[in-house]
Amino acid sequence: MDLDTALDAATAILSDFDHLVRVVLSGRRRNMETPALRIDIRPIQLKSGRFLQVMSNDGVRTTTKNFAPQDPDVLAFLASGYANILAESTEESISIRITKKGEALVTATKGVKAQNLSHDRSKARLLDPSDPFLIEVGISDQDGKIKPSRQDKFMQVEEFLRLLVPAFNNAISAGQIQQPTFDDPLRIVDLGCGHAYLTFAAHQYLRAQGIPVHVVGIDIREESRKRNSDIAEALGISETIEFRAEEIAATKNTKVDIAIALHACDTATDDALAWAVINEATLILSAPCCHHDIQAQLSESPEPWNLVTRHGLLKERLGDILTDALRVHILKILGYRAETIEFVGGQHTPRNLMIRAVKTNAKPELGEIELYQNMVSSWKVHPALANRLASKMAEIGVK
Repeated sequence: MDLDTALDAATAILSDFDHLVRVVLSGRRRNMETPALRIDIRPIQLKSGRFLQVMSNDGVRTTTKNFAPQDPDVLAFLASGYANILAESTEESISIRITKKGEALVTATKGVKAQNLSHDRSKARLLDPSDPFLIEVGISDQDGKIKPSRQDKFMQVEEFLRLLVPAFNNAISAGQIQQPTFDDPLRIVDLGCGHAYLTFAAHQYLRAQGIPVHVVGIDIREESRKRNSDIAEALGISETIEFRAEEIAATKNTKVDIAIALHACDTATDDALAWAVINEATLILSAPCCHHDIQAQLSESPEPWNLVTRHGLLKERLGDILTDALRVHILKILGYRAETIEFVGGQHTPRNLMIRAVKTNAKPELGEIELYQNMVSSWKVHPALANRLASKMAEIGVK
């Protein structure tokens, strides 16, 4: 879709107050400046009338201002240099990503969403704090209230679900995942599940939405398997959720639709990504944690990057970036549409990056393999993920 047409579609949603849910603007287009780091726009109802509430975040603080519906200044935000535009109405959602070449990549989905016109809106929770599974796993207390010490964990799990559900729905709409049935349920594998907060959350939330699902949680520790299995037994859900004590690479599963991994430490993330690729998972959602592998290999830096790597803290952060950039690129050249996104605010966890990948089986674009080889050659590094997927890398000509 050309850019003007895409912006017109977003403008139509923003202009229709009666059906507008929200508009979110983020990212910066190439060679353009934006009025704020992120802008959120939504309709509100006050005693004095109807307004559009515009919340602008500069990376430090958020300022709020109310405008009249269809105010030209609000509509102008859509063309003010943002690379990512999400426009949601009560009937549809349009996601626009503007490329470096100024082209609009548009994803449109149908679905019923509800308006919330209250002035001070609290974010709707996906999970009921009194859900028995939250009590069993220790996030909620016996009164069904989130424990103060588990607020961040609860937020991480909720935000993970907020990304999982639309990604799953989009895969269904695109025909990449078949509509689940009780005879052929949605197959989810949680790799490195630990205390299984996310494992149980995905199972319980999707089942509550009427989606037949079978979830497998993998963790190397036998005590985790026993604890989690006992919880599943207590909840009466053992038929549709199971736990195994084994290494990720040793896990045998004949079918997986969605592979997830929340904060698998260091190369355990590579184990999870490699397992997902080898077992042909359609959708991968992985939030990495710790990045010691590449960091330890940064003994030499191409000029002029030694200006950065001579500083220990900056070298560590650069190692994080290189690790995840290479992971995403490896997934891309192996037939996945892959990207990195922020899945939860930094105030909840510093490990708030997620790798999201959808299997497309697309062949690597011209120059993408060469770009990867130049990158690892320049930095003299050997990504753990490439080592685990050596045979698949060899199939596309990467040694």
